[in-house]
Amino acid sequence: MKIAIMQPYFFPYIGYFQLMNAVDEFVIYDNIQFSKKGWINRNRILVNGSDSYITLPLKKDSDYLEVVQRYLSDDWQNERRKLLNRITESYRKAPQFKTVYPIIEQIVLAEPTNLFQFIYNSLNTLKTYLDINTRFVVSSTITIDHQLKAEEKVLALCLAQNATTYINPIGGVELYDKQRFAQAGINLQFLKADAIQYPQLGQTFIPFLSIIDVLMFNDLASVKHYLNTAFTLH
Repeated sequence: MKIAIMQPYFFPYIGYFQLMNAVDEFVIYDNIQFSKKGWINRNRILVNGSDSYITLPLKKDSDYLEVVQRYLSDDWQNERRKLLNRITESYRKAPQFKTVYPIIEQIVLAEPTNLFQFIYNSLNTLKTYLDINTRFVVSSTITIDHQLKAEEKVLALCLAQNATTYINPIGGVELYDKQRFAQAGINLQFLKADAIQYPQLGQTFIPFLSIIDVLMFNDLASVKHYLNTAFTLH
């Protein structure tokens, strides 16, 4: 069985969904420390020809809390309308806007205020729209020693789920040892997303933006094609 293990990301780039689509089981960390510098509560969209961040506002809290212990800000009810207006202004001329915007709106207006539950719901909604049949598993539901770190924790999760192949984004090449995984009976592979290009309202193309950008400018058949072909495994 092929598995991947990832942090929960807010409207992640297409490589995240390529990885999801390439495995049988997709483990999503809920019990991992929140990082301000990562992609858990932010991503980038196209605004007037440049990349610009969109962010989920969070309640102020300890930087040492896990993702599942963080919550959206009390002002989220107002902020989410501003976010939707910003997405509308940025993409209303995109060819797939009328098809895709209702899905984005459904995600942003969803009820969960817990950060993990909000992102988990968004990923599940997008998975359904993209017709990805991979199973989601929340990391804390897997019986391992959750005090383990880095490679040790990934190996433990893989073994607990009876994985035969573990696929990680290409950025993990320096973090994981193929021989170590092989000794545990697991084939370690790395997925590298291609820098796909498509028209972005006549502007100079900006790659690796949020999945929102890909969906707004490409019909569903094209996106599914990217999910299945626009990457290499190493």
